[in-house]
Amino acid sequence: MKPWIRRLLPFTQWPRPSAQSLRKDAFAGITVGLVLIPQAIAYATLAGMPPVTGLYAALLPSIVGILWGSSALLAVGPVALTSLLTYAALHPLAEPESGQWVVLAIWLALYAGLIQFLLGAFRLGVIANFISNAVITGFINAAALIILLSQVPALLGLESQDFSTALAGLQRHLADADAAWLWTLAFGLGSIALLWLQKRFAPRLPGVLVVCVVGIAISALFGYQALGGNVVGLIPAGLPTPQWPPSLTLEQHRALLPAAVIITLISFTEAMASARTLPNPDGRLWNQNQELVGQGLAKITSGLSGAFPVSGSFSRSALNLYVGATSGWSALFAALCTLVCLLFFTGYLQHLPRAVLAAIIIVPVLNLIQPKAFLHLFRTSRDDGVVAVATFIATLIAVPYLHWGVLTGFLLAMVFFLYRRAHPRLIELGLDPAGTLRDRTLNGLPPIAPGVLSLRLDASLTYITAPLMDRFIRERLQKETDLRVILICASAVNDMDATGADTLSQLHQDLQRRGIRLALSGVKKQVRDRLAHIGLLQRLGDDNLFVNNREAIVALTAKTPVQD
Repeated sequence: MKPWIRRLLPFTQWPRPSAQSLRKDAFAGITVGLVLIPQAIAYATLAGMPPVTGLYAALLPSIVGILWGSSALLAVGPVALTSLLTYAALHPLAEPESGQWVVLAIWLALYAGLIQFLLGAFRLGVIANFISNAVITGFINAAALIILLSQVPALLGLESQDFSTALAGLQRHLADADAAWLWTLAFGLGSIALLWLQKRFAPRLPGVLVVCVVGIAISALFGYQALGGNVVGLIPAGLPTPQWPPSLTLEQHRALLPAAVIITLISFTEAMASARTLPNPDGRLWNQNQELVGQGLAKITSGLSGAFPVSGSFSRSALNLYVGATSGWSALFAALCTLVCLLFFTGYLQHLPRAVLAAIIIVPVLNLIQPKAFLHLFRTSRDDGVVAVATFIATLIAVPYLHWGVLTGFLLAMVFFLYRRAHPRLIELGLDPAGTLRDRTLNGLPPIAPGVLSLRLDASLTYITAPLMDRFIRERLQKETDLRVILICASAVNDMDATGADTLSQLHQDLQRRGIRLALSGVKKQVRDRLAHIGLLQRLGDDNLFVNNREAIVALTAKTPVQD
């Protein structure tokens, strides 16, 4: 098969399924599909969308995502974090579940999908690495907390998400508990208890489905809606009709773009974390650019289906692996479950209490709150710990404009990155008894030989670091007038820009006028090529270029004259 065909149609590389593998994939896919259906409805409500759009987002996008992605087990569809980002982006612009809200969500999915697709098509997946783990840690913990707080009113049967109003409502219910509120409390807290017990004692069971079926049965049997309980309501049956969304104003398009970029980066980082931990049973290597293409097309498909942005789900992907999936066919069987539900079973969902949906959202999101992750970052790198905490706080303060939290963390991480690059480790080397070069000040070592200053820069020689090295050498020349050789151990210098090359060339000229040799050891090929390009390699001569430090030690200790 030609490479361009494999590139355009990656699913053509899937191995031919056997009867045994299809049975395993069917079981895994149906299991995941039974979890996906109630989760899709729950995440649609979290995104402020009509419940049926969750099923739309779980159908065609999951098929497109697995066909054009690179991970055989990554479950694509509605997820909590992307749904929250959708809600946060649209909250200032429209009323949840309104027609305008749906149109904005569709455009948001199209924009985020287009950005991801272009990043993958032009092989720019490395851009996702610019969002550091510290930023992701801070943002995910803050987002998880926001999700939990947003679901408390539905879980406890409160009418408002405003804290003071909700607290007043809770006090009224406690003082005079009506039947509908007591049922809501039972549905919400009971669902959390059942999901916890299922996860602990029967992890293979589709606990989310069990909770939904029990909730629907009890709600319908005892007339929960007639008592005033909050239920999902009638969900229209039938398949989504792909169509282009209505137009928006220029200001609305501009308002969606920052959120689309954040969704692109965060959702792909979330999917990337899942894909990296999932082995491909068919032996294919995971490719981040191909996964960007698949995720982008899935989002575009979700938008054209009338739904909201989707992403890769870690929990459903892990379940997919746990129950024995062997290939992407499992995702197709999961989509088949959604198809059957849309055609024949939406009528049964109207009695589903929204308190149950809140529990379905809360339980998996609890796993995202990890205070120990902050402690780990602080132990590993204080800078990363500060970035994570700053991102966490900024995200909470910026609600509902969550992208400011990510931007804060990104900018702070860049500041620390540039600070570290602007203050590289620059040390003077001395000769230890074993004949190697080590930090002279730290270990109390003598120089290589009298009149020799040897130093090492643990960074690339660039416009940021070159002035530091130049100043270090010139200050030593002022203090030690007997220096005759400057040896730069360049084994740690991986690159050199124009400023670095010019600085080194000017230093060589100044030293040459003063009768001082400039020598280099361990120069890497890319640096040697730059030196050759500006002619400095030839001016230095072979006598001042050493393959490694040992060769430099032998040459300089033999040739450097002892000063009187």
